[in-house]
Amino acid sequence: MDTSSRSSDPPAAARRRGGVPWWGRVAAALAALVVLFVLVARFSLIPGFGNLFGGDTTRDRSGPALLKSIQDMHRYEGAVGNFQVVVDLEKDAAFLPDAIRGTRTLYVGAGTVSGYVDMGGLGERSVTVNADRTEAAIRLPHAVLGPAALDPDRSYAVSKQRGLLDRLGDLFSDNPAGEQAVQRLAAQHIGEAARDSGLAARAEENTTAMLDRLLRSLGFRQVTVGYG
Repeated sequence: MDTSSRSSDPPAAARRRGGVPWWGRVAAALAALVVLFVLVARFSLIPGFGNLFGGDTTRDRSGPALLKSIQDMHRYEGAVGNFQVVVDLEKDAAFLPDAIRGTRTLYVGAGTVSGYVDMGGLGERSVTVNADRTEAAIRLPHAVLGPAALDPDRSYAVSKQRGLLDRLGDLFSDNPAGEQAVQRLAAQHIGEAARDSGLAARAEENTTAMLDRLLRSLGFRQVTVGYG
């Protein structure tokens, strides 16, 4: 009986059965470790794991700001309103549970809206002065509201809930878990609240008071300011 040929049969049989070589098993194990490391670090599954290799370093490599244009403003801001809104925005997939696909963001948006009177279109007919310069009448357009301006220092996300597919998508996104949708919604709600707050009327009242003080300081005893 040939014992040398018998001892070489198991490795050959293993190769014929398609056995994975040792280096293939090592590569698969390393790939699995890399994926696990990325998932743990990305989703903070283990507290403090992200600081295992030292804290993050932030460097500002921005270029200088370039002046694109200058716009002359011919308006008087008579009032500014400060607003805050809590946005609860939820997006669901039609046939998937929220744990798989879906997002829900709770966001506190804080911002301002200004009420102003545009004086750029005033002409000679807009101001009437009597002969002895003691009475003046001014006709102005109605006050309008500017766009809502969110304050990034006072606006923040309270909570973010994302399904598994959305979390995986964030790994390959240039803007993971972006907040543009809730920011736009917050600005929209603040603008609507400003229109219902009487801010434009307050801007007209303050503009009237400003012009009254200004013209009386110039010697006018009677000042009339109208809008429309």
